[in-house]
Amino acid sequence: MAFIDFAQPLAGARAAACSQSSAIVAPGITAADPADAPTLDLLEWRVVHVARGDRLSSLRAPGRWSRLVALLFGPRPSPVLASERLEALRRLAVEAWHRGYAVTPSALAAARLAGFTTDQLELLLATISTGRSARGQKVRS
Repeated sequence: MAFIDFAQPLAGARAAACSQSSAIVAPGITAADPADAPTLDLLEWRVVHVARGDRLSSLRAPGRWSRLVALLFGPRPSPVLASERLEALRRLAVEAWHRGYAVTPSALAAARLAGFTTDQLELLLATISTGRSARGQKVRS
């Protein structure tokens, strides 16, 4: 018997790897026209992948302790991206990797202001949710 958690939208949806040739949005759901399927380009998917390793503290401005550590041991490379669009995507992806669908509304609003559509954001959150659930599974041989 299967269980579907309706408390989280798209919790059971598996997002397909979004290549330009794939029109599959989720298993069993195909777009009528491949141009209608929400996609992110390769650079945006790279940002999402790199954000998987970032901490939630990378979203905050450096505090006193961080400045003291940087003074003593040298500065760390900043994870902040130069492009405002990619930085909004990185911030949302970092939150999604750590919190799942419980991202802050301000991160969603910033991503929408950066030019991402609701369909793209749903695809992003569903893909990260799939990656989060797969992280805890062991590979059987």
